[in-house]
Amino acid sequence: MDSHAHQPSRTALMSAAARAAHLLVDQQPPIFADTLAATLIGEAAEQLLDYHREFGSHPILAGARTTAVTRSRCTEDRLAEAVTLRGIDQYVLLGAGLDSFACRSELAHSVRVFEVDHPHTQNWKRNRLTDAGITVPHTVSFVPFDLEQGGARALTAALTAAGFDPHRPAVVGWLGVTMYLSVEVIGQVLSTIGEFAPGTELIAEHLLPAEHRDPAGQTYAEHVQAAAAEGGEPWRTFLTVEEMETLLRTHGLRPLSHLRQRDAVDTHLWEERTDALRPFELSVLSHAVVPER
Repeated sequence: MDSHAHQPSRTALMSAAARAAHLLVDQQPPIFADTLAATLIGEAAEQLLDYHREFGSHPILAGARTTAVTRSRCTEDRLAEAVTLRGIDQYVLLGAGLDSFACRSELAHSVRVFEVDHPHTQNWKRNRLTDAGITVPHTVSFVPFDLEQGGARALTAALTAAGFDPHRPAVVGWLGVTMYLSVEVIGQVLSTIGEFAPGTELIAEHLLPAEHRDPAGQTYAEHVQAAAAEGGEPWRTFLTVEEMETLLRTHGLRPLSHLRQRDAVDTHLWEERTDALRPFELSVLSHAVVPER
C-alpha cells in the first residue's frame, strides 16, 4: 500500500509534533517523553520541528506542547496506577492518532492495547511503523473505526472482534477528540463505555466554553479553532465541568475528578520553569469509573 495514499488527520500530526518538540525546545527533565513521536511524523518532521525550534516561545506553539504533554502524562500515570494497583490489563485508546505508547512504554508489555481510530489515519500510522522499522508488540490490536459513522454498539463489537474482553475492566483514554464530535455522539460513546465491566476507568478530554477560559486559553482557542476549521476539522462541542459531569452520570459512569492542566501533573513540574510552558484554562481531563452494578 502506498503510505501516502491517505494522510493522517492534521490534528494527529500536530499533536505528535508538539510531543516531539517538547524534548527539543523545553527544559529538562521533560513533563512527558514521547521518544517515538518524531519518527512517526515521517517526512513532515523536519519542517514541523524546525517551526517549534524557531518559534517555540510563541504562545500558540507553547500552548500546543503544554496541552499535548500534560494530557499524555496524566493519562499514562493513571494507567500505571490502574495496572499496578488494580491489576487492569486492557487499555483502549479512542482516537489513538500517532500515540506511541504501545511501542514505547515498558508498561505496554503488561496490557493488551487496542488502538481505535479512523481507518485512513490508522493505515498511515501502521505504514509509518513499518517504514521506520518499529516492531509492534503482539499485545497491540488496531481497530479501524469511525466514531461518528460506526455507531456505539458497533464500537463494542469491533473491539470484541479484536480481542477486547468487555467483561473485564479496562482503562480508556479519549484525548483530543470530543471537541470534534457532536454531543449526541459523545453521549453514545460514553454509553458504550458505561456498559463495560465495573472498574473500567475513563480519562476523557474536553474543552471549556469561552466564558470558562482564562485569557491565555481564549487566545489559544481562537487561533487553533480557526486553523482546525480551515483544515476541515472544526471544533464542534464545548462542555463545562458540570455539563461533562452530567453526561458521565447520565451514561453510566461515576466521575472521580476533573483535572485542568495545572492539576493534571505533579505541581513541581510547573515550578521554576525556564521555558514557555504554562498551564492555561481550556482543556479538562475528566476521570471517571464504571461503578458496580
